[in-house]
Amino acid sequence: QVQLVESGGGLVQAGDSLRLSCAASGRTCSNYVMGWVRQAPVKEREFVAAIRWSGGSTYYADSVKGRFTISRDKALNTVYLQMNSLKPEDTAVYYCAATRSSWLYTVGEYEYWGQGTQVTVSS
Repeated sequence: QVQLVESGGGLVQAGDSLRLSCAASGRTCSNYVMGWVRQAPVKEREFVAAIRWSGGSTYYADSVKGRFTISRDKALNTVYLQMNSLKPEDTAVYYCAATRSSWLYTVGEYEYWGQGTQVTVSS
């Protein structure tokens, strides 16, 4: 089992920045890909970004590439999502998730989920 707890959401204005954190506990994360997935109102969950815990390779959705940065701190067992130049369309509940699958862009492949944190971007 992997437990994930997100923090850092809030209400910001367009153009602002926000950093989300995801604290992981339980089984070692070394074999996992850690991801961020978001869900806007009346929309399906969509992949945002992912990072391989062991090697650190990163992956992004086209909609956030160049604006968001995913990183991890192995010592703290924490994954971060730095979000810059936020847009109103980034408004969503952001979930931290973990998978051992190679299909890391596929939301359904994620096994463990946090409770989510709300990000609201006003125009």
